[in-house]
Amino acid sequence: MKYQIDKLTPKDWGQIIRIYLEGIKTGNATFEVEVPGFRKWDRSHIPNCRIVARYNDVILGYAVLSPVSSRCVYRGVAEVSIYIGEEYRRKGVGKQLLEKLISLSESKGYWTLQAGIFPENIASIKLHKKCGFREVGRREKIGKMKDGRWRDVILMERRSKITGTYIISS
Repeated sequence: MKYQIDKLTPKDWGQIIRIYLEGIKTGNATFEVEVPGFRKWDRSHIPNCRIVARYNDVILGYAVLSPVSSRCVYRGVAEVSIYIGEEYRRKGVGKQLLEKLISLSESKGYWTLQAGIFPENIASIKLHKKCGFREVGRREKIGKMKDGRWRDVILMERRSKITGTYIISS
């Protein structure tokens, strides 16, 4: 299947919701139990670092960055979120999206990308490792699921070899 990596736009929101809900349903993709409204989601993600894998008018998956802090010393550090539609998993879509997001982030001056992944989400951990992330630790019982169950998160990071000293661009 030939698809393209493209900019995520507000018109994609309906398909983003579908994919995010599929991730929520797995129980191993996020602590969230529902999709936020577009305005809340939009405010919490970096506008120039949002991409989708698109086949005609169908979104196969998406990858976005969120700031980790509002403090200026962390302006080059962002958190990765990547979600692939259920029927498109294990077909290379995630790897292409993550590689493109890394390249895009570096072009915008981000020097560190991080991801918090449930230890049970082995496919996501492997994907991040293939794309140059390393495991930096395990945050034990860092969050509680709605059902009261505590969950650990594997903290992964990727340091850019080409970015680190210039200003983040818009």
